[in-house]
Amino acid sequence: MSEFKAFSLLPSIIDRVSLKGYTQPTPIQQACIPTLIEGNDLLGIAQTGTGKTAAFSLPIINNFGRNKIAIKAKSTRALILTPTRELASQIAQNIDDYAQGLGLKTKVVYGGVGRQPQVDAIALGLDILVATPGRLLDLIEAGDINFKALEVFVLDEADTMLDMGFFKDVQNIIATLPKKRQTLLFSATMPAQIELLARDILTDPKKVEIAAPKVTIDLVNQSVYQLEKSNKVPLLLNILGKADYEKVLIFCKTKYGADIIVNELESASITAASLHSGKTQAVREQALQNFKDENLRVLVATDVAARGIDVDNISLVINYNLPEDPRNYIHRIGRTARAGKSGVAISFVVENDIRQLTIIENGIGQTIPVVTEQPFHKDLDKTPKQTQKKNKGKPTNKAKPKNRGRSKRR
Repeated sequence: MSEFKAFSLLPSIIDRVSLKGYTQPTPIQQACIPTLIEGNDLLGIAQTGTGKTAAFSLPIINNFGRNKIAIKAKSTRALILTPTRELASQIAQNIDDYAQGLGLKTKVVYGGVGRQPQVDAIALGLDILVATPGRLLDLIEAGDINFKALEVFVLDEADTMLDMGFFKDVQNIIATLPKKRQTLLFSATMPAQIELLARDILTDPKKVEIAAPKVTIDLVNQSVYQLEKSNKVPLLLNILGKADYEKVLIFCKTKYGADIIVNELESASITAASLHSGKTQAVREQALQNFKDENLRVLVATDVAARGIDVDNISLVINYNLPEDPRNYIHRIGRTARAGKSGVAISFVVENDIRQLTIIENGIGQTIPVVTEQPFHKDLDKTPKQTQKKNKGKPTNKAKPKNRGRSKRR
């Protein structure tokens, strides 16, 4: 595999990626960077963690660095649209790192923070704008931004936009963009609506499909802990009582549940914080930074808030609740097996989770072992419920109708 020098990137960009520790391009970078430098549209099918931020941002930075222009007020040369505030912040930070020394004007905008500093930055004109749909639509409707000078549009995590209910917002934003532009669409999966959107907004695109790295799941030591729902907190405290796990990411279903878990952990003198949409952006950013800096041992997050989290050296992922979308299971446990390192993932499973666990196991093609040597283990048998469902409405030998003359219930 060639090095970044083979892409004819500006020397300053090569220096910056080297300082970030990049030695060889990832497969998606290898496939995308040359064609994007040439100005082609692109359809990229790849999951988070494949290196796609550099794959689409390095060509943009390179082209803008080589072709600087006077930027008009309230305009931007490139728009990168992404679903969550955390992901937007990470993309913007990476772009600032890659573009250092080139004098490019960049800005990230999202909700949950004051809009005036964002309006003021856009008023001066930008090279690259990273945005989430809600705040961007607000700025468009208020007349604080226009896209007459737009050259490049990147739609990142398109299927996540659909899952999170942003699809109509995305369509409304696209309707304001000029027809003549370079367009990049990235998505981990291709549901029908995303396929239709891709056909509509891409012109003769190059298609790049990067398979999900199977090595990630192979490097994760997965296990299931079966228990009563009331024993979840005691089991959690039991697990965290061991010194083996220094940086722990816990996934739960609701914002309220995340805060309860944090309160329980703090009562046990375990440093923790929650990450969910009910927190202000400043609080979320501080919690994430404290977790990265190891000032917190535990971060408790909902799936929506955790999208795009990129934290190194997570030693343990706990599924306090199983994910409703089986695809999120791989996304969750992959947080603990980055850069070729191994990790541990534990899933708490109560009786009502058996069906969902079976769906997850079918999805990953393996049975997750059950740990019985834990203080709150409970045997959970999926057979009775399945049998009961199949026999629903049928009389059994144990439950024969007592009054044979009575009409059957319908």
